Amino acid sequence: MKDLYNQFYYSFPVQLFILHFKKYQVLLFVWYMVFSIINGGLLHDYGAEALFFLPEYNGETNMTALILVGVSWGMFIICWNITTFILHSGRFKFLSATRHPFLKYCINNSLLPIIFFLFYFVRLYNFVSDEELKSVTNIYADLAGILVGFFLLMGVSFVFFFTAGKTISLSMPMTEKLSTVDASTQEELKSRYRYELKVKTFISDKLKLASVDTSKYIKTSYAEGVFRRHRLATFTVLLFGFIFLAFLGFFLDNPAIELPAAASMVVFFSILIALVGALSYFLQSWSLPFAIILLFLVNYLFEKDIIDPRNKAFGLNYINVADRPMYNKASLNGLCTPDKILADKENMIEILNNWKARQNTDKPLMVFINVSGGGLRSAAFTMNSLQKLDSLTKGELMKHTFLMSGASGGMLASTYYRELYRSLPPGITPSPFSEKKYADDVTSDMLNTVFTSLVTRDLLGNRQKFKVGKFSYIKDRGYAFEKKLGDNTHGLLNASLQDVIADEHAARVPLVFFNAVINSDARKMVISSQPVSFMMKSTDKMYDMNASPDAVDFCALFRKQNPMKMRLVTALRMNASFPYILPNVWLPSQPVIDVMDAGLRDNYGQETTLRFIDHFKPWIKENTSGVLIIQLRDSPVDDWNEAVVTKNISDMLVTPATMLQQNWNKLQQYFLSDQYGYLKSNASFILNKAEITYIASNKDKTAAMSLHLTANEKKDVTSSFYNPLNRPAIDTIVGKLKSNRLQ
Repeated sequence: MKDLYNQFYYSFPVQLFILHFKKYQVLLFVWYMVFSIINGGLLHDYGAEALFFLPEYNGETNMTALILVGVSWGMFIICWNITTFILHSGRFKFLSATRHPFLKYCINNSLLPIIFFLFYFVRLYNFVSDEELKSVTNIYADLAGILVGFFLLMGVSFVFFFTAGKTISLSMPMTEKLSTVDASTQEELKSRYRYELKVKTFISDKLKLASVDTSKYIKTSYAEGVFRRHRLATFTVLLFGFIFLAFLGFFLDNPAIELPAAASMVVFFSILIALVGALSYFLQSWSLPFAIILLFLVNYLFEKDIIDPRNKAFGLNYINVADRPMYNKASLNGLCTPDKILADKENMIEILNNWKARQNTDKPLMVFINVSGGGLRSAAFTMNSLQKLDSLTKGELMKHTFLMSGASGGMLASTYYRELYRSLPPGITPSPFSEKKYADDVTSDMLNTVFTSLVTRDLLGNRQKFKVGKFSYIKDRGYAFEKKLGDNTHGLLNASLQDVIADEHAARVPLVFFNAVINSDARKMVISSQPVSFMMKSTDKMYDMNASPDAVDFCALFRKQNPMKMRLVTALRMNASFPYILPNVWLPSQPVIDVMDAGLRDNYGQETTLRFIDHFKPWIKENTSGVLIIQLRDSPVDDWNEAVVTKNISDMLVTPATMLQQNWNKLQQYFLSDQYGYLKSNASFILNKAEITYIASNKDKTAAMSLHLTANEKKDVTSSFYNPLNRPAIDTIVGKLKSNRLQ
């Protein structure tokens, strides 16, 4: 029994498995992330696991997508084997005396990959059978597609290593590579090989159990020579891998080059493993000091403007440094002086009068539409809701709507719907945009493009450029997002702010306020084709020049940087720059500021709407029958099911640090509810709100807040419009718009 245990414990696969846990644990952290994603832990709220089970290529889950994911897994395993082979080759010199040592190493290093793939395939089978209701035959076909891609990559790699191994064997002197061990040399060998693994058996390249000949030892010079040449071969593979990724980045604008998001993520993990391994191998104990020095060097180059990886707002002028505006209290107050506010309010009253002139009564109902953030989940729900409401009211919804505001995914859909409406010849009602294809446009996958660009461009420092007007910008994942969104919406969102000025001023279409949040101080950046200095302060501080604005009129601040040339897709990206998924956008001010997702401050657009209403209360009282705020939300207002419960000791340690993040939306909701209540109780006109909410058919399987939705998630989101809990709000909206009154 003891011999059997020793045979098992001192087998090469088991010793390698244990070695990974003893050395370079940072590489195992990459495996942990992969396991966690597949298990529905890490990035679950963003639907990451679905990307691996239902990958898409060119908008479809097909065999090509599955094969590409399989290829990426092959690359991951090869990088894992190469990296660990380089790091640990000195611990198993007995392999240097065998044919194809790297192949044998890969075979014996397969325990962790085999465990992972068994886990992955079980999870894939269960997910696809439950979510997509696929037959067993189709599921096996999916698995086969992944395996085909995996073995294709592995086969090509091993052909290279076979060739390299043969060349190495021919180039190495074969004499005296083995020596017999006698008693007098045992102590010397024990000292020389003190770091070597104690291995009794290993699996040969014929998949048979073989014994290590302990009566002989490999001369150090020979072993090091063999491994040195194999390391060179493995570095060559990594180099070609990086060149290939750079090639993909160069031609990424071609849709055929776009990888499935899952494949891009796996490639990213592969690069991470390779970089960590290379750093550890070359620098050994100097890895950490080198990383710190490198960080200081990069920071110095960044401070001196020698390198600049920051993302820009495409269309703005970043060249004329002398014209950059100051970002401070005095400068912002200079944008909202009493005279400027009065002029901007008079301009807005002209728009309000133009809106009223297009209504059928002297006291029309005024509608504001607020949409929530939430990736394509919110985009799908918002687009479907707008289509349904506009159809049910026979075109009255958009006719009565004065302003749209919100965050992230909801704004993608509402802006696209507004632009479809703007593309109509005058006088056409009801709106002809109720077809499913328009919802498909705005909910088409964008995550594949963003992640592929992240891996092939951003991480590799790609310096390709493109032009908007006369200014050049670097192609990064921000560019990839904008191009994909523009293509998906047939170019309608490529219009500039300047293109919409006339239609918005004439009130032929609703106004759209694009918001973003300034990272340094959480002020709101308000982007509009119209001057909106009055939005920079609340009504009680409007003329107080000692009070700091809590918002900024984007076009006023950057009036010398050609703000009207900025496209709607760029304004939407600034509004939807979720951390890490999309890059923060830095702006040409002094000092430099950067902005991110509007949801950080107001995920529902309600703060913007309430401030606007507060500023124009006299006009609204005199000219309307009241205001109806329609809020389209991707999450329930009062959801007790999301309460965070402390279940174990780790929760007790982590919860205090993450409490604010977990409750951020709830905190916003409490504040906005109070804000709405105060305005409603003090308004001298009728102010009502109707909320239509995405409610998942299965509360445990809510659609992901991601830039990618599965077919089932889209179906669940769109069908939620007619959920019984939404019926009262729908009836209110339809009834009030048909009667044109709130009473």
